[in-house]
Amino acid sequence: MAHGSTRPTSRDVAQAAGVSQAAVSLVLGDKWRGRVSAATAERVREAARELGYRPNLAARNLRLGHTRTVLLVVPALTTEFFAGVYTGAARVAARHGFGVVLYPSPEGIGPARNPFASAQAALDGVIASSMAADALTAIRGDQLPLVMLDSDPSGSLGGATVNLDIADGVRQVTEHLLGLGHRRFLHLAADIASWTFEVRAHELATRLAGTPGTTLRTVRAPISIDAARTAAEAALAAPGPRPTAIICDDDKLAAGAYKAVRRLGLRIPDDISVTGLDDLAIATAIDPELTTVRLDAELFGERGMQALLAVLEGREPEEGDIPVQLVVRGSTAPPSAP
Repeated sequence: MAHGSTRPTSRDVAQAAGVSQAAVSLVLGDKWRGRVSAATAERVREAARELGYRPNLAARNLRLGHTRTVLLVVPALTTEFFAGVYTGAARVAARHGFGVVLYPSPEGIGPARNPFASAQAALDGVIASSMAADALTAIRGDQLPLVMLDSDPSGSLGGATVNLDIADGVRQVTEHLLGLGHRRFLHLAADIASWTFEVRAHELATRLAGTPGTTLRTVRAPISIDAARTAAEAALAAPGPRPTAIICDDDKLAAGAYKAVRRLGLRIPDDISVTGLDDLAIATAIDPELTTVRLDAELFGERGMQALLAVLEGREPEEGDIPVQLVVRGSTAPPSAP
């Protein structure tokens, strides 16, 4: 059948085969079984071959959800940590022809309205932080190929989990402080119901339980400098022996603890040692510089994207948590005499 130079369309195939355009889509999308007869399907395929019909891949990819686009769901962008996660994920994605769309889950207000409703079919997969897990059901991210970051491997929603070795980070902090001679501890914990913070609390309590003569008090605060200052100030002013070290779940919490210590006329590290966890820019902006645990956010993002590629291709993702490293600076020292 002669066509001139114009590219054949699905309408041309439908006319040649004597069927509707919808039937052509079903057959060429391999979704015809139970909808059209085998004889009709063969007639459509034959017409497509004779016409030299090639589906518009861009349009087809959009319909079938293979646009090589990944959604990265993180808590609201309140720290540079998640910017690093995005940078790492986007670097690996670009090498494989994928784009990464960033979706910050609103902080403190639960599931969000889905801003991607119309684009849902245009996403190939999702990488999500466990702190943003509430948003997943709202955006139907749990129905797409999913990799969870910072998430309990035994109860994960996703096809794979990628974790930093947070437990080892807490072990390193605790051993450092115990080695300096500290025995009275205050845990300034993030007031967020998330596996990654449960790991910190559990590991700290377990470590200290194995050392005779230690005491541990826990206070919780949202991850903000003001909230941390208020919680730490109340804890330090409480009756009884004062803790000699404050172990913070996050560097921002540690900055709040610094303010609390100074308001009470105490000095870091002479009167009290403080540790963080993250190694954000703030860790070296405060004085003295903060002893904290360095988390490689970009590597975390890279591993997350690599795991999603493995899930999409039906391969087993790389196993093993990402190592973390204690960075000792000026905020820790042996306790002063009681």
